[in-house]
Amino acid sequence: MGELVDAAGLPTELGPLDYLLHRGEANPRTRSGIMGVELLDTTPDWDRFRNLFESVSRKVLRLRQKVVVPTLPTAAPRWVVDPDFNLDYHVRRLRVPEPGGLRQVLDMAEVSLQSPMDLQRPLWSATLVEGLTGGRAATIMHLSHAVTDGVGGAAMFGRIYDLERNPPARPMPPQPVPEDMSANDLMRDGITHLPLSLLGGTRDALAGALSMATRTVRDPLSAVTGAISYARSGARVVRQAAEPSPLLRRRSLSSRTEAIDMRLADLHRAAKAGGGSINDAYLAALSGALGRYHRALGVPIAALPMAIPVNLRAEEDPAGGNRFTGVNLAAPIGVADPVERIKRVRAQMIERRDEPAMSMLDSIAPLLSVFPDPVLEKMSESVVNADVQASNVAFYPGETYIAGAKVLRHYGIGPLPGIAMMVVLISRGGECTVTVRYDRAAVRDEKLFAACLVQGFDEVLALAGDPAPHCVPASFQLGGQS
Repeated sequence: MGELVDAAGLPTELGPLDYLLHRGEANPRTRSGIMGVELLDTTPDWDRFRNLFESVSRKVLRLRQKVVVPTLPTAAPRWVVDPDFNLDYHVRRLRVPEPGGLRQVLDMAEVSLQSPMDLQRPLWSATLVEGLTGGRAATIMHLSHAVTDGVGGAAMFGRIYDLERNPPARPMPPQPVPEDMSANDLMRDGITHLPLSLLGGTRDALAGALSMATRTVRDPLSAVTGAISYARSGARVVRQAAEPSPLLRRRSLSSRTEAIDMRLADLHRAAKAGGGSINDAYLAALSGALGRYHRALGVPIAALPMAIPVNLRAEEDPAGGNRFTGVNLAAPIGVADPVERIKRVRAQMIERRDEPAMSMLDSIAPLLSVFPDPVLEKMSESVVNADVQASNVAFYPGETYIAGAKVLRHYGIGPLPGIAMMVVLISRGGECTVTVRYDRAAVRDEKLFAACLVQGFDEVLALAGDPAPHCVPASFQLGGQS
């Protein structure tokens, strides 16, 4: 049987990795929601904001779809258009607490991100936060990782934004056709198609086995060497790149978010001067910040394990679902020279990206997806081999608007799947933000860490030339440049 797709070309069945992430939503230790906090230059009209999502949810079907899991595993879990869809559950309106700054918005976002999603509904929410100082507002966009990854989200939900403040009015799209499918219905449907599925699976398995046998007979040495090479590559991919930090080892269910802003052009110039890419400079600056924090607390270490998600999404891939893998680095936090840190990060990234087993997560996800939840939690605790994860997502290069308000900044807040901190760089509209969400049991001196974060990035930005550019702590951005 071929892959089932909906009218928008998105797969209707959850892939194994998507289903793993969906299951994780029920457990605070494996929850993997992703969030964007946007700072707006003015407060949108509420009716216009709500109508925007009414319109977009009719075009982007994932905003109307929920996940149905069969009672017995006779079929893959499926995305279906929710017959009980209620826009007012997903599109919300709140007022920021005093004193009305971005710090208070980030704290509101933390509460939302730590709260479980309703798995019986579409897995997203959009909250308009009013009452920020200077007449500004913010949005908090919360999305389950089961829907898509960061790169896919940027592509899938691009229709929310306009390229001008007041574009011409567009007609309301038609309502999607609801699908009243229960868990038992999907189970029975799976039983009905089981013979064909088994036949197709058997045929594919036999074809694969025959192809492998043919290659082995024709060139046995090459076949055996290839298998051994792939196994060794797999071992390198999952191997811990450095010893964990003794400072960042504790875990809890309490987290906090810090963020900084900088100009994209400044980071690009600094990266070029240091002989690396923007991503290399970003990771080197983060490593510098972590090194400063460790030295200030009297625990200088040479390196710590850092995981870097790598996008595997091809241009022709649909926006839905997850297409990423991870690269494990030994983050050189003990290296004082920022240029040397850039070089070491770059060398490791080039080496790891060329591993044949880079996409092995897709291979093992089907096996993991059949394990019970307690087993999965224990496995995740034992296989997480990084203190820090650091993502880099490029959004829209030009100015964008939502319901008549200009997006000034976009802060990406990621999950904490057993790690001490998740760091996300967002580049959008010529600006960069770096958002760090950390476990408060791991990072005990919050003021010191916030200062080290600024100093670490300023050190790398200084490579851009004289006068040296600086980053700005985002919590104070409302009173600064726009």
